[in-house]
Amino acid sequence: MEYPFYATFSSPFDSFTIVWHRTGSELKIQHIYLSDPKLNSEAKTLESFKQIKLESSSSITSLGEKIQRFLKGENVQFDLELLDFNRCLEIQKRVLLAEYRIPRGYISTYKRIANHIGINNGARVVGNALAKNPFPIVIPCHRAIKTNREVGGYQGGINMKRVLLEMEGIEFSIKGKVITDKIYY
Repeated sequence: MEYPFYATFSSPFDSFTIVWHRTGSELKIQHIYLSDPKLNSEAKTLESFKQIKLESSSSITSLGEKIQRFLKGENVQFDLELLDFNRCLEIQKRVLLAEYRIPRGYISTYKRIANHIGINNGARVVGNALAKNPFPIVIPCHRAIKTNREVGGYQGGINMKRVLLEMEGIEFSIKGKVITDKIYY
């Protein structure tokens, strides 16, 4: 069995780590870890994968550089061809693909996403699927908020989610609620 590989990159939010594997000549991303206030991305990676090797490739370096630019506020378009959705349940994949389609500068709510993909009363299902999003940033789960306009949770921490939204032009009230009329779905 071939072990997965990882590469860690610096960012304005500490670091992020891309975990990937090869299947023949094909390279697939298994996970992207964000640092949060308690634990950095490399520590999360080493905690999650007991057998893993530090390595990179031109595809991983290119993706890492795109994520770095995104985290500095640039408008970067990601494609999905390198992501390994085989590790996701079908319902999670549907949620992730719906989330991916939310454009920069827009938000949606967990409830709206659930309704869009046909899950009645599915806000919690959507929230749980996004909480376990293996591809944050590429799948922009920071763009999903609660119906009451609170930001909700985020793998990189609430502050990172808020800063990412602000970089996309989303404003916040004094009480920390999202103010925008750019709502998707």
